[in-house]
Amino acid sequence: MSTPDPALLERARTWLADDPNPATRESLESLIDTAENGDAAAAAKLQDAFAGMLQFGTAGLRGAMGPGPNRMNDSVVSLAAAGIGAWLRERVGDARVVIGFDARCHSEEFARRSAAILTAAGHQTMLMPAAWPTPITAYAVRALDADAGIQVTASHNPAADNGYKVYLGGRATSAEGRGVQIVPPVDAEIAAQIAAVESVSSIPVAESGWTTLGGDVQGEYVQAIQQVLTPGGPRDVSIVHTSMHGVGHDTVMTALSQAGFLTVHAVGAQADPDPDFPTVDFPNPEEPGAIDLALEQARRVGADLVIANDPDADRCAVAVPDPRLGDWRMLTGDELGALLGFALLRRTTESSVYANSIVSSRLLAAIADGAEVKSAQTLTGFKWIARTEDLAFGYEEAIGYCVLPDVVRDKDGISAALAIAELAAEVKADGSSLIGVLDALARHCGLFATSQVSLRVTDLDELGAMMARLRQNPPAQLNGCPVTVTDLAGGTGPGEAGGGVPAGLPPTDAVVLLAEDRSRIIVRPSGTEPKLKCYLEAVEDVAPDASFEDLTGAHQRAQRTLTALAGEIRQVLGVQ
Repeated sequence: MSTPDPALLERARTWLADDPNPATRESLESLIDTAENGDAAAAAKLQDAFAGMLQFGTAGLRGAMGPGPNRMNDSVVSLAAAGIGAWLRERVGDARVVIGFDARCHSEEFARRSAAILTAAGHQTMLMPAAWPTPITAYAVRALDADAGIQVTASHNPAADNGYKVYLGGRATSAEGRGVQIVPPVDAEIAAQIAAVESVSSIPVAESGWTTLGGDVQGEYVQAIQQVLTPGGPRDVSIVHTSMHGVGHDTVMTALSQAGFLTVHAVGAQADPDPDFPTVDFPNPEEPGAIDLALEQARRVGADLVIANDPDADRCAVAVPDPRLGDWRMLTGDELGALLGFALLRRTTESSVYANSIVSSRLLAAIADGAEVKSAQTLTGFKWIARTEDLAFGYEEAIGYCVLPDVVRDKDGISAALAIAELAAEVKADGSSLIGVLDALARHCGLFATSQVSLRVTDLDELGAMMARLRQNPPAQLNGCPVTVTDLAGGTGPGEAGGGVPAGLPPTDAVVLLAEDRSRIIVRPSGTEPKLKCYLEAVEDVAPDASFEDLTGAHQRAQRTLTALAGEIRQVLGVQ
């Protein structure tokens, strides 16, 4: 038996004495005692809980709930709110802040504590009246001319997690950043303000004084997103919808109904908010099995498409019947991104820009080029995509879509659901389907097939080790073709181009492998989960008059390429 490092125990006891929550104090006290008695598992858990302060990543603060600075709890939330309040004080003086929350355990509690701290700091604070989708908070930042917004949510993470998204607006940022999540250097500036807080107990906490918003905010949001639709367009499409035990059900059903989509079947077992997510292993529509109940219902009622939102409804997934399989399948995030981009081209103006993240498919750029529309690629995360100047549509392969940037300058799974429902109704009225649209795009632009290798780790040091192996010994070939390697650790300069990488990217921890046959792999650590992600893409030329059978063959060849790429990158990274 061995006891933890005395310095670790000292940090834990100091944190314990300052923790305002009896439950996490009791939990931490028990953990310290167990670790001191030689329990190795408890010592490891204590070490991880004090490995450092939660940092703003791709989608804000996010982590498991529990005691310690590397967890989501009242203390971390208090420090974050105090740091944000101090930063706003320096930036704009008295600020207007809107705060929302989802239905996860402690979300409302964290939101109310944030409201109390920001109010005590002299800011005008507006709290959402109920657990609502994240896009409503992002909408409210712009609609209410708030200087900042906070949404307490862990999005699609496991039930044990929670998180904290921060938006800027009003006087706190430039025009292109209003309603967008924070980016460097603001995250570091807020972190410095957090670090300057003497103790949690020293933070003033108001007992009242904030405003609780009315339900009209939800109604105004639902009305605002209707503008993504063409008035009087086809609406005859049968939809099965699941909100994945999250907060999207009421808002989505209201939005679809107001739009005229009247044949909508909700998955009842997943409609009501439940922080335990009892019917799914992970509340993420992309995870295997997550939409099984929706697919069963779709087969039973003869639906045309399934729409799934993640628990905070900022992401959207779609499943459709695929004649090549003779069954239903989930569209990839890139396929849905291409369909939405195609659907929104009718709104295009001369200055419109269609943007996606560099790890997303190159098909959107090909569609934009064919329509003589500008395209752009950004770093991963909507905090970068949404800052694109003259943005008309933006997406990332992780089923995040911004279809109305002037309304919600972030990913929004509800307005995306409206847009894809309308496209499905339009092509159904023409005797086609969403798969038919994808086939037409392949004939016009070529077939772009994507997949992903996702490597979960238990030790975060493994991520750095795998990236180091890749940088030290990158492959000379992929699938038999020579490779150009681009390391994005230093970013790309304003005049640089090549290697399939756009110019002007800020530094990021990623490596791009581009083969001569246009196959591509991008490798980067996840910003929200303990994973290394490898994004694979294969490209097949397709004739403009290609038959259904020709396209089926192109799909098969692309899948073989993706399988080969997956095996090769695993070998390079030293994993099986």
